[in-house]
Amino acid sequence: MEPFERVVEQHGATVLRVCRAVVGEHAAEDAWSETFLAALTAYPRLRPGSDVRAWLVTIAHRKAVDVLRARSRSAVPVAEPPEPPPSGEHPGDGRAEVWRAVAALPPKQRQCVAYHHVGGLPYDEVAALVGGTPAAARRAAADGIAALRRTWTTTEVDW
Repeated sequence: MEPFERVVEQHGATVLRVCRAVVGEHAAEDAWSETFLAALTAYPRLRPGSDVRAWLVTIAHRKAVDVLRARSRSAVPVAEPPEPPPSGEHPGDGRAEVWRAVAALPPKQRQCVAYHHVGGLPYDEVAALVGGTPAAARRAAADGIAALRRTWTTTEVDW
């Protein structure tokens, strides 16, 4: 197996072009660096006779997509800050006990309650997010609501 430095010399330009095509010129160098960092750790396990260029392009594609995802989650500057949410919809609004009870639900119940009852998604979309069938999502949400009702009466909690 040839030294990794040689691999970088031979395929670096191709990887950079792939990164530029996917993420654009400004983020391409970050994706390129991430590609070769990942490749450096995996290179010793690469099978002899493998197509190194194809392997690197695959890694570059994945790292470029990661950079795009990270960019889409970054903050966007705005001229005016948004208004605070109305009372009753923010976890810091004095209903800490309710939010602790929701957090204490098993993960699938918590997700189904959040996506259906808080987010307003239909059960088929909830099922697509958490995995399983719409009937299973409906059951998990119902079990979660039942557990919450055992903690509070409906007059104490106004969702």
